[in-house]
Amino acid sequence: MSDYFQGDFPIQSLSLKKSAIASAPNQTDDDSRKLAITVAEAASDRKAGEILLLRVADVSYLADYFVVMTGYSRVQVRAIAEAIEDKVGTELQRHPLRTAGKAEGSWVLQDYGDVIIHIMMPREREFYNLEAFWSHAERLELPTADDGGGKPT
Repeated sequence: MSDYFQGDFPIQSLSLKKSAIASAPNQTDDDSRKLAITVAEAASDRKAGEILLLRVADVSYLADYFVVMTGYSRVQVRAIAEAIEDKVGTELQRHPLRTAGKAEGSWVLQDYGDVIIHIMMPREREFYNLEAFWSHAERLELPTADDGGGKPT
């Protein structure tokens, strides 16, 4: 590679102020986490199955969180996607930057920038196996009413 670059290029990178680095990620991570949890709640309301929250910020530049879930029919996949858009729009005043796959309904992808949502039919989820691909990402537990916060029996 040195044969192609004969010029003198600076080896040092630009220095950044510590205050900008220290303050920005905490607020952004909190906002991203809140968005991911809101997405999971909306999906749960529409009976999405196997909802998985992955914190991928440390292993990928694509997003901070992936939310992966299963819809058991094309109609349900679309309904989950609509419920997510409605809840996030109402509660957080955010809309997806991009959405793909709604017409087909077998795999809908919603991109909110810091959170990417995959709503998949069982066959697609098994075939693409995103859980295995992102196995090195941190898995987050979803708060549920069955964890002691619900009604006593």
